[in-house]
This record gives sequence, C-alpha cells and structure tokens, in this order.
Amino acid sequence: MSILGAVAVPHPPIILPEIGRGEEQKISATTAAYKEIARRIVELEPETIIITSPHSVMYADYFHVSPGEAATGNMAQFRAGQVALAINYDTDFVRKLSADSMAAGIPAGTLGERNSSLDHGTMIPLYFLQEAGLNFDKVKFLRIGLSGLSNQVHYKFGRMISQAADELGRKIFFVASGDLSHKLPGSHYGTVAEGAQFDSQVMENLGGADFLKLLTMDNTMCNRAAECGLRSFWIMAGALDKKSVRAEKLSYEGTFGVGYGVVYFNVGGEDTNRNYLYQLVKFKKYAAEKRKASEDDFVKLARYSLETFVKTHKPATLPEDLPIELTNRRAGAFVSLHKDGNLRGCIGTIMATQKNLAEEILQNAISACSRDSRFEPVTVDELDDIEYSVDVLGEPERIFDIKDLNVRRYGVIVENGGRRGLLLPDLEGVDTVEEQIAIAKRKAGIRPDEKVALWRFEVIRHH
Repeated sequence: MSILGAVAVPHPPIILPEIGRGEEQKISATTAAYKEIARRIVELEPETIIITSPHSVMYADYFHVSPGEAATGNMAQFRAGQVALAINYDTDFVRKLSADSMAAGIPAGTLGERNSSLDHGTMIPLYFLQEAGLNFDKVKFLRIGLSGLSNQVHYKFGRMISQAADELGRKIFFVASGDLSHKLPGSHYGTVAEGAQFDSQVMENLGGADFLKLLTMDNTMCNRAAECGLRSFWIMAGALDKKSVRAEKLSYEGTFGVGYGVVYFNVGGEDTNRNYLYQLVKFKKYAAEKRKASEDDFVKLARYSLETFVKTHKPATLPEDLPIELTNRRAGAFVSLHKDGNLRGCIGTIMATQKNLAEEILQNAISACSRDSRFEPVTVDELDDIEYSVDVLGEPERIFDIKDLNVRRYGVIVENGGRRGLLLPDLEGVDTVEEQIAIAKRKAGIRPDEKVALWRFEVIRHH
C-alpha cells in the first residue's frame, strides 16, 4: 500500500507564535492536534508528502502541480519573515501525475505558475512538520492547487495521485489543507447561518469517512458559508478511494469566525466497497432526474430550448401546449445556468423583444448557453449537470434614492449616457445595495465614481 495516511488540516496564520503573539492560545486545541498529526507523519516515514492548498495557483479548468525541483516560502506577508522554509519536489512523481492525468482527460500539469513561493496554506503544515523533526532533506513534496472543476473531477484526480504512487512504489502521505467556513459568528466577513451548518456537516462527513456525503453537500450552503477547503478534501477523498479508512476527529474550533478542523485518516488495506466515484455518478443522475421532475413550465421551456440547440445547433420551435401566461404576455426575462453550484451562463432582456414571453425564454436560453462571453459554450456532456432558473422581469421603476432599493426584493438598472447595466435581485454573495450597484456599474463599464440614473424592478423567479 503506497498511501500511508491522510489528514484534513486548517491553515490559520495566527496559529504560529511568531504571528499570533499570544492570540494563538485561543486555538490551543487546533495547535495540539497539529502537533499530534505532525508527530504521526514523522513516525510513518513517508517518502513523498502531497499537499493540496486553496492558496496555491488555482485555475477554473486546470490543476496546477508544483513545477521545478524545489521551492521556498516565508510568512513575511503576515509580518513574520523569519518563518522561512525550503522543500524539494518529487519531480518524477510530478511528471508521472501530470502525464497520466492528461491522458485520462483530467487537465493537470506544471504550466502557468504565477508565483513559485510557497503559500501559507502549504507553509503552516510544513511548519509543524519541521517542528516535529521531519528531515526535509530526505522527504520530497508535491504542492497541488485546486480548480473550479466539479467534485467528480477532483475525486478522479485524487485517484490519479494514489495510482501514480502505487506505480512508482512511493510511500506517500496526503495533507489536505483547508479552512472550513469563513462566516461564523465574529468573522469580519460577516455571519450567516450556513457557516455553522457547513462546518457541522463537513466535520460529521470527514469524521465518519463518509465521502459520498462530503461530495454531495448542498452547493448553495457551501457557497453561502464562504468555505475554503472543500475541494482540497475532495481530492483527498479520491486518493483514499477503495481503501480501508478509519477517521479520527482530533479537534474543531471557530474562535476567530473561521472554522478550523483536524481529521486524521488511518489507512488499512483495500476495500473495494468504498468506490465513491460510482456512487457519485449514480447520485448525480438521480439528482438530475429529481430536478427535471420539479421544473415548472418556464424552466422546462428553457431546458428544452437549450438542449435542442446544444444537440442540433438549431433553435427549437415552440411547443404547442404552453400555458397562456407564456403565450399571452410580453416581458423581459433572464435565463441563468448553474453547474456544480457555479454560474455557467446568464443572459436576458430588460424589456420584451419577442412577440411573447415564451419566445423570450426560448431565445435567451440559447444566448445563455452559447453567447455569454464569460464562458465557453455548453456541451452535450454537461446537459445533465445544468440547473436552470428563469427570472421574469416586472416593469422598471425610476428611483432617486438608494434607500428605495432592497437587494433581496429588487433588481437594479444603472445608466450613464448610453451605458446600461443590470443586476438581478437576491443573488448569492450580493448582500448590500452598494455591492449591487457596484456590480451593475462594472457590468456596464461605468467607473465606480461616475454618477448613474437608477431603476428598480421586481422579478418572479422560476427555478
């Protein structure tokens, strides 16, 4: 067995005495857990340590793997430049993992490094390993960034890491670096109920080694919680695929408004029943069918239009049995697409441009999947993963005071000269009127300091 064990750890800079200057005592349980897992790793004598970090180089569609032969880093950005470390990379492992992943259709490699310095998500586990007596001259490392790809792809990439270790005959230990929610009580990012919910579920899922539940957590809750390390944990779960695993929760604290959890995984022999990739595929198919069954006529029409266009490259014709609220009304409408909790396309019209609302949705669904310049066109392989929402816009109302706006109830239109920007109401991550206006200005190419005319509107959202 090449993988000796794994651990999920946080990376709060304040945990280091050189940075915390006494404040680290408020998370003493996390410190004690870190010291314990570092001691265990040293005892296992791994040849290569894999560290996945949310603060390494991250791309939307690519896993960045440490290039070169070595790297250094320090904590100068946290006013502790004296904390400095140097590591050697396992170049043979890097080459094999990169080549095998690309051959398997998983985009990963050493290209595109923007900063070769070790990030703090990597430095903090290294700090405790050095303190525990790990010989950095004898052990090599891989530092791996996360991506914006799906849970399924992260899990597959973790399997590729384990497979490469087996084929190289490397004894590896996996360190999944990642904080939990950043929106617990006391956080300067703000507090949301989903923060504590997310932390509770992650600790339960990791503590029970229930990786299927970890992989299928609610995307909206995860985004609202402002989580940090979930993708890191997904890769680790993939590396433990088909392994006999016993999880051990060592600590959890949320002292500074951020969740810090330490969970250690003892690895035994093979366990072919722990094939979560197969179960994940089944779950996603079930979830897709459940979504389709719950769609109303507005969302069904958007899906029908999009799927027809993606499959045939031709616009769909309107079905004959549509309800009168779609055929006898004219209104602006936006079609929004999400995949794995992330926006995948959103285009719409402020005012009616078609003969009825049905035609409006039909056309805007095509635009959302193929003409949103922020994204590549939707492909056939993605169709089962797309979630739809259709916003039907009410008449815009001119307003003269931002006090007349409410981010949950009203969308906003901003205008300066011929430039006009719109933002829908009740969007994830938009919590204030000021944020709403700023984003609408940015979409219109209007500078933050430029004055704008304002309109508000209400929507009826179908999703």
